[in-house]
Amino acid sequence: MQRIVKGAGLGLAALVVISGAAWLAFVPFAKEPGYTFITSWGGPGSAPGKFHDPTGIAVTDDEVFVSDARNARIQVFDHDGRFKRQFGSKGDAPGQLGRPMNLAIFAEELYVADYWNDRIDVFGLDGTYRRSVGRKGNEPGSFNAPGGVAVAADGHLFVADFYNQRIQELAPDGSFIRQWGTTGAAGIWAGEFNYPTGVTVGPDGTIIVADGYNDRVQVFARDGHFLRKWGGPFALNIFGPFNGWFATVTSVTVDDLGHVYVADFYNNRIQKFAADGTFLSSFGEQGSGPGQFRHAMAVAVSRDGTVFATDLLNHRVSIWAPRP
Repeated sequence: MQRIVKGAGLGLAALVVISGAAWLAFVPFAKEPGYTFITSWGGPGSAPGKFHDPTGIAVTDDEVFVSDARNARIQVFDHDGRFKRQFGSKGDAPGQLGRPMNLAIFAEELYVADYWNDRIDVFGLDGTYRRSVGRKGNEPGSFNAPGGVAVAADGHLFVADFYNQRIQELAPDGSFIRQWGTTGAAGIWAGEFNYPTGVTVGPDGTIIVADGYNDRVQVFARDGHFLRKWGGPFALNIFGPFNGWFATVTSVTVDDLGHVYVADFYNNRIQKFAADGTFLSSFGEQGSGPGQFRHAMAVAVSRDGTVFATDLLNHRVSIWAPRP
Protein backbone atom coordinates (compact mmCIF):
# COMPACT_ATOMS: atom_id res chain seq x y z
CA MET A 1 0.00 0.00 0.00
CA GLN A 2 2.86 2.36 0.84
CA ARG A 3 4.37 1.72 -2.60
CA ILE A 4 1.01 2.47 -4.25
CA VAL A 5 0.61 5.71 -2.30
CA LYS A 6 4.20 6.70 -3.02
CA GLY A 7 3.75 5.93 -6.73
CA ALA A 8 0.55 7.96 -6.84
CA GLY A 9 2.32 10.84 -5.13
CA LEU A 10 5.17 10.77 -7.63
CA GLY A 11 2.68 10.63 -10.50
CA LEU A 12 0.80 13.63 -9.14
CA ALA A 13 4.03 15.54 -8.66
CA ALA A 14 5.06 14.77 -12.23
CA LEU A 15 1.65 15.92 -13.48
CA VAL A 16 2.01 19.18 -11.55
CA VAL A 17 5.47 19.75 -13.01
CA ILE A 18 4.28 19.00 -16.55
CA SER A 19 1.21 21.22 -16.13
CA GLY A 20 3.38 24.02 -14.77
CA ALA A 21 5.80 23.74 -17.65
CA ALA A 22 2.93 23.76 -20.15
CA TRP A 23 1.46 26.83 -18.45
CA LEU A 24 4.77 28.67 -18.64
CA ALA A 25 5.19 27.64 -22.27
CA PHE A 26 1.73 28.68 -23.46
CA VAL A 27 0.62 31.43 -21.04
CA PRO A 28 3.22 34.22 -20.98
CA PHE A 29 3.56 36.89 -18.31
CA ALA A 30 3.07 40.57 -19.16
CA LYS A 31 6.30 42.37 -19.99
CA GLU A 32 4.93 45.92 -19.88
CA PRO A 33 2.92 47.81 -17.24
CA GLY A 34 -0.18 48.04 -19.42
CA TYR A 35 -2.64 50.87 -20.07
CA THR A 36 -4.87 53.21 -18.09
CA PHE A 37 -8.46 53.89 -19.14
CA ILE A 38 -8.99 57.58 -19.93
CA THR A 39 -12.55 58.08 -21.18
CA SER A 40 -15.19 56.91 -23.61
CA TRP A 41 -17.84 58.52 -25.75
CA GLY A 42 -20.90 57.60 -27.74
CA GLY A 43 -23.88 55.54 -26.64
CA PRO A 44 -26.69 53.91 -28.61
CA GLY A 45 -28.62 55.92 -31.19
CA SER A 46 -28.58 57.53 -34.61
CA ALA A 47 -28.00 61.16 -33.67
CA PRO A 48 -24.58 62.68 -34.37
CA GLY A 49 -22.08 61.28 -31.88
CA LYS A 50 -24.17 58.18 -31.16
CA PHE A 51 -23.58 54.71 -32.59
CA HIS A 52 -25.35 51.55 -33.63
CA ASP A 53 -22.61 48.91 -33.61
CA PRO A 54 -19.35 50.84 -34.09
CA THR A 55 -16.92 48.58 -35.93
CA GLY A 56 -13.81 50.09 -37.55
CA ILE A 57 -11.62 52.92 -36.30
CA ALA A 58 -8.68 54.92 -37.66
CA VAL A 59 -6.86 58.00 -36.39
CA THR A 60 -4.86 60.94 -37.69
CA ASP A 61 -2.88 63.38 -35.56
CA ASP A 62 -6.05 65.26 -34.66
CA GLU A 63 -9.09 63.24 -35.74
CA VAL A 64 -10.76 59.88 -35.10
CA PHE A 65 -12.78 58.14 -37.84
CA VAL A 66 -15.34 55.54 -36.75
CA SER A 67 -17.42 53.09 -38.80
CA ASP A 68 -20.95 53.41 -37.45
CA ALA A 69 -21.98 50.12 -39.03
CA ARG A 70 -25.74 49.80 -38.61
CA ASN A 71 -26.19 53.53 -39.20
CA ALA A 72 -24.25 53.08 -42.47
CA ARG A 73 -22.02 56.10 -41.97
CA ILE A 74 -18.58 57.29 -40.94
CA GLN A 75 -18.40 59.67 -37.99
CA VAL A 76 -15.44 61.92 -37.28
CA PHE A 77 -14.37 63.24 -33.86
CA ASP A 78 -11.44 65.07 -32.34
CA HIS A 79 -9.22 63.11 -29.98
CA ASP A 80 -11.34 64.18 -27.00
CA GLY A 81 -14.50 62.72 -28.51
CA ARG A 82 -16.12 65.92 -29.73
CA PHE A 83 -18.22 65.27 -32.84
CA LYS A 84 -17.03 67.08 -35.99
CA ARG A 85 -18.83 65.65 -39.02
CA GLN A 86 -20.27 62.56 -40.65
CA PHE A 87 -20.60 61.16 -44.15
CA GLY A 88 -22.17 58.24 -45.96
CA SER A 89 -25.75 57.04 -46.10
CA LYS A 90 -27.36 53.63 -46.41
CA GLY A 91 -27.37 52.17 -49.93
CA ASP A 92 -25.19 50.76 -52.68
CA ALA A 93 -24.80 53.80 -54.91
CA PRO A 94 -21.41 55.54 -55.17
CA GLY A 95 -20.67 57.25 -51.87
CA GLN A 96 -23.22 55.18 -49.98
CA LEU A 97 -22.40 52.42 -47.51
CA GLY A 98 -23.85 49.01 -46.70
CA ARG A 99 -22.07 48.02 -43.52
CA PRO A 100 -18.74 49.81 -43.06
CA MET A 101 -16.17 47.74 -41.18
CA ASN A 102 -12.43 48.20 -40.57
CA LEU A 103 -10.78 51.39 -41.84
CA ALA A 104 -7.40 52.54 -43.11
CA ILE A 105 -5.97 55.98 -43.83
CA PHE A 106 -3.39 56.60 -46.54
CA ALA A 107 -2.34 59.75 -48.45
CA GLU A 108 -5.17 61.87 -46.99
CA GLU A 109 -7.80 59.31 -47.99
CA LEU A 110 -10.01 57.01 -45.92
CA TYR A 111 -10.40 53.42 -47.12
CA VAL A 112 -13.57 51.68 -45.94
CA ALA A 113 -14.14 47.91 -46.07
CA ASP A 114 -17.82 47.81 -47.06
CA TYR A 115 -18.98 44.39 -45.90
CA TRP A 116 -22.44 44.34 -47.43
CA ASN A 117 -21.56 46.13 -50.68
CA ASP A 118 -18.57 43.83 -51.33
CA ARG A 119 -16.14 46.63 -52.13
CA ILE A 120 -13.61 49.06 -50.77
CA ASP A 121 -14.91 52.64 -50.74
CA VAL A 122 -12.44 55.51 -50.77
CA PHE A 123 -13.23 58.99 -49.42
CA GLY A 124 -11.29 62.16 -48.86
CA LEU A 125 -10.82 62.86 -45.18
CA ASP A 126 -13.43 65.60 -45.54
CA GLY A 127 -15.97 62.96 -46.58
CA THR A 128 -15.89 63.55 -50.32
CA TYR A 129 -16.46 60.30 -52.21
CA ARG A 130 -13.52 59.44 -54.49
CA ARG A 131 -13.91 55.93 -55.88
CA SER A 132 -14.66 52.27 -55.14
CA VAL A 133 -12.51 49.18 -55.67
CA GLY A 134 -13.81 45.64 -56.25
CA ARG A 135 -17.15 43.99 -56.80
CA LYS A 136 -19.07 40.98 -55.50
CA GLY A 137 -17.66 37.58 -56.44
CA ASN A 138 -14.95 35.04 -55.77
CA GLU A 139 -12.70 35.65 -58.76
CA PRO A 140 -9.44 37.62 -58.33
CA GLY A 141 -10.10 41.25 -57.48
CA SER A 142 -13.65 40.66 -56.28
CA PHE A 143 -14.90 40.24 -52.72
CA ASN A 144 -17.43 38.42 -50.61
CA ALA A 145 -17.94 40.58 -47.51
CA PRO A 146 -14.58 42.35 -47.05
CA GLY A 147 -13.95 43.01 -43.38
CA GLY A 148 -10.65 44.88 -43.40
CA VAL A 149 -8.30 46.87 -45.59
CA ALA A 150 -4.74 48.17 -45.34
CA VAL A 151 -2.59 50.25 -47.66
CA ALA A 152 1.18 49.88 -48.10
CA ALA A 153 3.59 52.75 -48.72
CA ASP A 154 3.41 52.15 -52.49
CA GLY A 155 -0.39 52.40 -52.48
CA HIS A 156 -1.05 48.68 -52.85
CA LEU A 157 -4.20 47.48 -51.08
CA PHE A 158 -4.50 44.43 -48.84
CA VAL A 159 -8.06 43.23 -48.25
CA ALA A 160 -9.39 40.70 -45.73
CA ASP A 161 -11.92 38.90 -47.94
CA PHE A 162 -14.06 37.31 -45.22
CA TYR A 163 -16.22 34.65 -46.87
CA ASN A 164 -13.67 34.00 -49.62
CA GLN A 165 -11.21 32.94 -46.88
CA ARG A 166 -8.31 34.92 -48.29
CA ILE A 167 -6.22 38.07 -48.19
CA GLN A 168 -5.87 39.82 -51.54
CA GLU A 169 -3.22 42.26 -52.66
CA LEU A 170 -4.35 44.75 -55.29
CA ALA A 171 -2.52 47.49 -57.18
CA PRO A 172 -3.72 51.07 -56.58
CA ASP A 173 -5.99 50.78 -59.65
CA GLY A 174 -7.63 47.66 -58.20
CA SER A 175 -5.91 45.13 -60.43
CA PHE A 176 -5.13 41.80 -58.78
CA ILE A 177 -1.54 41.06 -57.68
CA ARG A 178 -1.71 37.95 -55.44
CA GLN A 179 -3.61 36.31 -52.64
CA TRP A 180 -2.94 34.39 -49.45
CA GLY A 181 -5.23 31.47 -48.68
CA THR A 182 -7.35 29.25 -50.91
CA THR A 183 -10.55 30.86 -52.19
CA GLY A 184 -13.55 29.55 -50.26
CA ALA A 185 -11.56 27.00 -48.23
CA ALA A 186 -11.06 27.49 -44.50
CA GLY A 187 -8.03 25.93 -42.80
CA ILE A 188 -5.92 26.04 -39.66
CA TRP A 189 -2.42 25.57 -41.07
CA ALA A 190 0.08 28.34 -41.80
CA GLY A 191 -1.11 30.49 -44.68
CA GLU A 192 -4.71 29.29 -44.37
CA PHE A 193 -7.57 31.31 -42.90
CA ASN A 194 -10.83 30.85 -41.07
CA TYR A 195 -12.81 34.02 -41.88
CA PRO A 196 -10.11 36.72 -41.83
CA THR A 197 -11.44 39.97 -40.40
CA GLY A 198 -8.64 42.54 -40.63
CA VAL A 199 -5.21 43.31 -42.01
CA THR A 200 -2.51 45.91 -41.48
CA VAL A 201 0.96 46.67 -42.83
CA GLY A 202 3.87 46.86 -40.40
CA PRO A 203 6.53 49.58 -40.57
CA ASP A 204 8.88 46.93 -42.01
CA GLY A 205 6.39 46.09 -44.79
CA THR A 206 5.13 42.84 -43.30
CA ILE A 207 1.49 41.94 -43.79
CA ILE A 208 -0.23 41.23 -40.46
CA VAL A 209 -3.59 39.46 -40.58
CA ALA A 210 -6.37 39.10 -38.04
CA ASP A 211 -7.27 35.46 -38.72
CA GLY A 212 -10.65 35.86 -37.09
CA TYR A 213 -12.15 32.48 -36.30
CA ASN A 214 -8.78 30.77 -36.12
CA ASP A 215 -8.22 32.91 -33.01
CA ARG A 216 -4.77 33.98 -34.11
CA VAL A 217 -2.57 36.49 -35.91
CA GLN A 218 -0.57 35.54 -39.01
CA VAL A 219 2.33 37.50 -40.49
CA PHE A 220 3.64 37.37 -44.06
CA ALA A 221 6.53 38.93 -45.93
CA ARG A 222 5.62 41.37 -48.65
CA ASP A 223 6.58 38.77 -51.28
CA GLY A 224 3.94 36.43 -49.87
CA HIS A 225 6.05 34.09 -47.75
CA PHE A 226 4.65 33.02 -44.39
CA LEU A 227 6.74 34.30 -41.47
CA ARG A 228 5.01 33.49 -38.16
CA LYS A 229 1.75 33.14 -36.28
CA TRP A 230 0.60 33.36 -32.67
CA GLY A 231 -2.47 32.86 -30.47
CA GLY A 232 -2.96 29.85 -28.18
CA PRO A 233 -0.93 26.63 -28.32
CA PHE A 234 0.83 26.45 -31.69
CA ALA A 235 -1.71 29.00 -33.06
CA LEU A 236 -3.95 26.16 -34.25
CA ASN A 237 -7.45 27.46 -33.57
CA ILE A 238 -7.36 26.85 -29.82
CA PHE A 239 -9.17 29.70 -28.09
CA GLY A 240 -9.08 30.82 -24.48
CA PRO A 241 -8.93 33.75 -22.04
CA PHE A 242 -5.23 33.54 -21.17
CA ASN A 243 -2.46 35.99 -22.00
CA GLY A 244 -1.57 35.73 -25.67
CA TRP A 245 -4.64 33.63 -26.51
CA PHE A 246 -7.71 34.91 -28.35
CA ALA A 247 -11.42 34.27 -28.66
CA THR A 248 -12.08 35.62 -32.18
CA VAL A 249 -9.77 38.30 -33.55
CA THR A 250 -11.63 41.19 -35.20
CA SER A 251 -9.00 43.87 -35.80
CA VAL A 252 -5.26 44.36 -35.83
CA THR A 253 -3.08 47.47 -36.05
CA VAL A 254 0.53 48.52 -35.47
CA ASP A 255 2.30 51.55 -34.05
CA ASP A 256 5.41 53.24 -35.42
CA LEU A 257 7.65 50.87 -33.43
CA GLY A 258 6.01 47.77 -34.90
CA HIS A 259 4.04 46.78 -31.80
CA VAL A 260 0.91 44.85 -32.75
CA TYR A 261 -2.45 45.63 -31.11
CA VAL A 262 -5.24 43.07 -31.41
CA ALA A 263 -8.98 43.39 -30.71
CA ASP A 264 -9.82 40.19 -28.82
CA PHE A 265 -13.57 40.15 -29.39
CA TYR A 266 -15.10 37.61 -27.01
CA ASN A 267 -12.41 38.14 -24.39
CA ASN A 268 -13.48 41.80 -24.23
CA ARG A 269 -9.97 43.22 -24.32
CA ILE A 270 -7.12 44.62 -26.39
CA GLN A 271 -3.83 42.73 -26.38
CA LYS A 272 -0.44 44.18 -27.29
CA PHE A 273 2.50 42.23 -28.74
CA ALA A 274 6.01 42.84 -29.98
CA ALA A 275 6.52 42.48 -33.72
CA ASP A 276 7.72 38.89 -33.23
CA GLY A 277 4.53 37.93 -31.37
CA THR A 278 5.89 38.24 -27.82
CA PHE A 279 3.02 39.10 -25.47
CA LEU A 280 3.47 42.48 -23.81
CA SER A 281 0.21 43.48 -22.08
CA SER A 282 -3.57 43.52 -22.26
CA PHE A 283 -6.34 45.78 -21.03
CA GLY A 284 -10.11 45.71 -20.73
CA GLU A 285 -12.64 43.30 -19.28
CA GLN A 286 -16.26 42.35 -19.79
CA GLY A 287 -18.92 44.82 -18.71
CA SER A 288 -20.55 48.18 -19.34
CA GLY A 289 -18.62 50.27 -16.84
CA PRO A 290 -15.58 52.51 -17.42
CA GLY A 291 -12.72 50.56 -18.96
CA GLN A 292 -14.92 47.60 -19.82
CA PHE A 293 -16.08 46.16 -23.15
CA ARG A 294 -19.03 44.31 -24.49
CA HIS A 295 -16.97 42.96 -27.38
CA ALA A 296 -13.83 44.88 -28.30
CA MET A 297 -14.27 45.24 -32.06
CA ALA A 298 -11.49 47.39 -33.52
CA VAL A 299 -8.35 49.18 -32.42
CA ALA A 300 -6.22 52.10 -33.60
CA VAL A 301 -3.14 53.81 -32.15
CA SER A 302 -2.18 57.47 -32.44
CA ARG A 303 1.35 58.70 -32.92
CA ASP A 304 1.74 59.43 -29.18
CA GLY A 305 0.75 55.86 -28.23
CA THR A 306 -2.84 56.54 -27.19
CA VAL A 307 -5.09 53.58 -28.01
CA PHE A 308 -8.63 54.01 -29.37
CA ALA A 309 -11.00 51.03 -29.44
CA THR A 310 -14.57 50.47 -30.61
CA ASP A 311 -16.83 48.79 -28.07
CA LEU A 312 -19.48 47.07 -30.19
CA LEU A 313 -22.42 46.38 -27.89
CA ASN A 314 -21.76 49.32 -25.55
CA HIS A 315 -21.98 51.45 -28.73
CA ARG A 316 -19.00 53.62 -27.86
CA VAL A 317 -15.34 54.41 -28.36
CA SER A 318 -12.87 53.98 -25.48
CA ILE A 319 -9.49 55.68 -25.05
CA TRP A 320 -6.49 54.25 -23.22
CA ALA A 321 -3.05 55.68 -22.41
CA PRO A 322 0.14 53.72 -21.73
CA ARG A 323 1.27 53.61 -18.12
CA PRO A 324 4.72 55.06 -17.46
